[in-house]
Amino acid sequence: MQRRTFLRNTSFTLGALSLLNQKTFASFMQDTPWKMKALRNDIGVFTEKGGTIAYLLSKNGIIVVDAEFPEQSQHLIDAIKKQSNSSFDLLMNTHHHGDHSSGNISFKGIVKDVAAHVNSLANQKAVAEKQKTEDKQLYPNITYNDTWEYKLGKEHIKTYYFGPAHTNGDSIIHFQHGNIAHMGDLVFNRRWAFIDRSAGASVKNWVTVLDKTISTFDNDTIFVFGHAFDPEKITGNKDDLKAMQDYLSKMLVFVEKEIKSGKSKDEVLKEKAIPGVTEWQGDGIERGLQATYEELAEKTI
Repeated sequence: MQRRTFLRNTSFTLGALSLLNQKTFASFMQDTPWKMKALRNDIGVFTEKGGTIAYLLSKNGIIVVDAEFPEQSQHLIDAIKKQSNSSFDLLMNTHHHGDHSSGNISFKGIVKDVAAHVNSLANQKAVAEKQKTEDKQLYPNITYNDTWEYKLGKEHIKTYYFGPAHTNGDSIIHFQHGNIAHMGDLVFNRRWAFIDRSAGASVKNWVTVLDKTISTFDNDTIFVFGHAFDPEKITGNKDDLKAMQDYLSKMLVFVEKEIKSGKSKDEVLKEKAIPGVTEWQGDGIERGLQATYEELAEKTI
């Protein structure tokens, strides 16, 4: 009888401790402002505030793609150091925007090299000079044009530049062994895109860039997106690239039709929907309409 009581009480105690541990873990996860998720072959993604970060943790070293903002990149660094004693070998920027590159500064003194497309560096410098934030930058010391390659252990990184799109300096960064491609802001998954004409963006060529991307990678490739309407959907496949391409194509057709009908830019910006585009959500439809109108109107002058 005493043995039965002991077992019952012990079982109750262990159950209570297990429940307590689950609650403590859940509370910890709620208190953590960022999320880290493993994808494949020691490659994962980090999200908090800004563009999605990808990282490679290996015994040979650490590679990080994009850096969000300084506070967020420091969170990433601290979290990685708890998981790995390897050195930070390389930081890469998919493009220059502050939500992808202003966090570079947190890597100062701890990363060996920083790499980006040559236009990305030029844009980053131009924006920093304009905003008087040169002292808050860590600029790339390695730049490339159409492509660049880097090897670390069994992982081989190759970059692709297919011309102006979201900016004139967007790189696709492919982890070949893991077959994971970071698209940067070349994909806003189901979220209205920002098109930075001040940095040489082209909606028309963006459609072409996505076409080349779809042809370049295989059906097993995991694509990492800079932004998504649903924060849980910052990775995807070729279908998501095709959906993004379809949205941009339909926006071009719609705005061109509006221009030919004699509508002004202000009239076009009042539109709240694009015919045939049903999945894209959130704020900012007017940003794409404006950029598209200006690009097409420019060609008609």
